[in-house]
Amino acid sequence: MNTARRKRVLSMSAVAVGSLVIGIVLAGGLGLTPATVASKESAAASAALPPLPPPSSYPDFAALADRVTPAVVSVYTEDVVKPQDMRRYHGEMDPFEFFFGPGGPRPDSRPRKRTGAGSGFFISSDGLIVTNNHVVEGAEKIRVRLTDDTELPAKVVGRDPATDVALIKIDGKGSYSALPLGDSDGLRVGEWVMAVGNPLAMEHTVTVGVVSAKGRTLGISPDPNSRSFEDFIQTDAAINMGNSGGPLVNVRGEVVGMNTAINAGGQNLGFAIPVNTIKMVVPQLKEKGKVVRGYLGVQITNVDQKAQESFKLPSREGALVQSVTKGGPADKAGMREGDVIVAAGETPVKDTRTLIYRVSAMPPGQKVDLEVIRDGKRQAIAVTLGERPSSEGEQESSTTKEDTPASKLGIQVDDLTQRTRRQFEIPKEIDGVVVTDVTDLSPADDANLRPGDVVMRVNDIDVASEGDFRDAISRVRSGSMVRFYIYRPQGDVKTFVFLRMP
Repeated sequence: MNTARRKRVLSMSAVAVGSLVIGIVLAGGLGLTPATVASKESAAASAALPPLPPPSSYPDFAALADRVTPAVVSVYTEDVVKPQDMRRYHGEMDPFEFFFGPGGPRPDSRPRKRTGAGSGFFISSDGLIVTNNHVVEGAEKIRVRLTDDTELPAKVVGRDPATDVALIKIDGKGSYSALPLGDSDGLRVGEWVMAVGNPLAMEHTVTVGVVSAKGRTLGISPDPNSRSFEDFIQTDAAINMGNSGGPLVNVRGEVVGMNTAINAGGQNLGFAIPVNTIKMVVPQLKEKGKVVRGYLGVQITNVDQKAQESFKLPSREGALVQSVTKGGPADKAGMREGDVIVAAGETPVKDTRTLIYRVSAMPPGQKVDLEVIRDGKRQAIAVTLGERPSSEGEQESSTTKEDTPASKLGIQVDDLTQRTRRQFEIPKEIDGVVVTDVTDLSPADDANLRPGDVVMRVNDIDVASEGDFRDAISRVRSGSMVRFYIYRPQGDVKTFVFLRMP
């Protein structure tokens, strides 16, 4: 072979070898490697988590808001408080009563009117509304505003301070849009939710987020004995003062919780009462006005790793009895500290919350068979439940009230003298009686009467003295409208004021 031909053969061989190498590299990049190599890669891939399905489209939040908003109401309350009861407004924010706005005590020591605002939602077409207990607790007047700005009075049907749930009813004859109640047990962390309410008195506000966590215990219940009922849903859907009592709904428009509390020290940390808790208490609130619960009389905790090892328990399921209330139902049945309750009737007890809700759902006087582990052995203990102590004591006021027409109207008057004329700057040509005090939340207060007003005429009767005024209003029947013609020094005006006699 001559030299030229030998060089040509070697050159072609080099090209062939190079092409082979490049082909192997390309095949590897294109996923065309032999089965022996692929098997190693597939083994590594199988150890990883399976891929998630492709994301679906976002929910139609606008349609969801259209569906939910008509069933959500704004709740406004009025009550009378003593200045010392308002000290919490100075620098200290109570996250459980966040629906109140800022304020402060008046310079004098007389009780004063306080207003509050919250939210609620219809659960039936006849006007039943669920809201938070702390929204309406202590309220002397409750007003509900609908989405069409109709405002109606409401009354409390029942309250349960332990779960912070209240049931109110508006005084109306319409058929109202109600929200369906969903299942909070089936709620998943990461699921879309929408909060609707009245934050900062900005009515019908909608915010959207996800379920951030479940089963939160915050320790914010004012009654330590009620903190065992805390089981909040945490959400990052924005919640602010005034959202309290409004619904937290899923993408199907079902209520999954009731917005209740915020963490003022954080951002987007809102908490809602699970709807299953609401469903549990509403029937009793509707029927009895309160919730009566069964009571064991034990302090319990969850079984942790150390308790499981110490008591040689087969698992961490159950409720560990820390102490037994002397003379209580459990004590009478022979239960001891260190017992681990693993079943209540036919219900397995996985943790303390399971036991609490199971026992609380049973009426006092009912017998429940508890299965406990004691000294490593299972045994049955039959307990006759007592009634759970109420967190609120019924107190009757010993203060007697005047029962005169003037006191019913909430007004005090005095004769016009040189002193009262100087005090209220009333011209000498004005005759009548001067208003010296108006009771908060009274008919006179609702009519915007104020100290310094001069009542010149009651209906068609001119009044020149306190006696004339008493005689004139004593002729007005209960439920009838009474007409005052008054002079108001502020503004130098004369006008009619209308009140309904209680």
